[in-house]
Amino acid sequence: MKQTYFKIVILFFLCFSNISKAQESASVEELAKQLANPIAALISVPMQNNFDFGVGPLDGFKYNLNIQPVIPVSISENWNMISRTIIPIISQSDVTGSGNNETGFGDIAQSIYFSPKAAKNGLVWGVGPILLLPTATDDALGLNKWTAGPNALVLKIQGQWTYGGLVNHMWSYAGSSINDVNASFFQPFVTYATKTGASFTIASENTQSWDNDIFGGFIGAYYSKVVSFGKQMMQLGGGPKVFYGNNPFNPDWGIRANIILLFPK
Repeated sequence: MKQTYFKIVILFFLCFSNISKAQESASVEELAKQLANPIAALISVPMQNNFDFGVGPLDGFKYNLNIQPVIPVSISENWNMISRTIIPIISQSDVTGSGNNETGFGDIAQSIYFSPKAAKNGLVWGVGPILLLPTATDDALGLNKWTAGPNALVLKIQGQWTYGGLVNHMWSYAGSSINDVNASFFQPFVTYATKTGASFTIASENTQSWDNDIFGGFIGAYYSKVVSFGKQMMQLGGGPKVFYGNNPFNPDWGIRANIILLFPK
């Protein structure tokens, strides 16, 4: 199974390296900058492929495809509402037990941000709720809990640089009587977008579960490029992930490969 996923990653980057530019540099530069902003007024459909190796005490493998449509809606002259949905499709082996395999949908996360349309001095921010829906098709792929909490993002755009952080906290309020959720998530990031539509990003994703004092996270370094297939604009990219923390199910390392469909106005 691992060899098959390695072939997928290799094919992805081979296709990526042979795509020619079909847009003016100013256009792809602007798209690259907007993509560095998670709450930009840009309709996009990221498809985030995560390949994680050495998962848990059994040295398992996990593939997680996150489909993440982003839809901005103008709600007034000065404000946007941005919907960000994460729909996970998961396939894993030797994670819950030796020889065990699980494949299906995970829990859907729905975020709503309310954000000013005008960025003052390059400062962009958004706040709103986040909901986690117990949509997993297998108990091993989700929490079996309804959870909710506050969500916020702040970033600074300075020339070719974008840097900032996303934070949320979720509590469970219904569902299974076990595995109550009381967890914080923090994602700092920095991106440099070039004038040719390429971007370089360093980001980490960190989760602290307060009830059982478990912390897990990783840092990733990614290269991306805005390209086109015919009239369809997209961003392709990816890079390695290195994990840390005391979560017993942390992978040893991973690879992320992104395909983001873009629908600029």
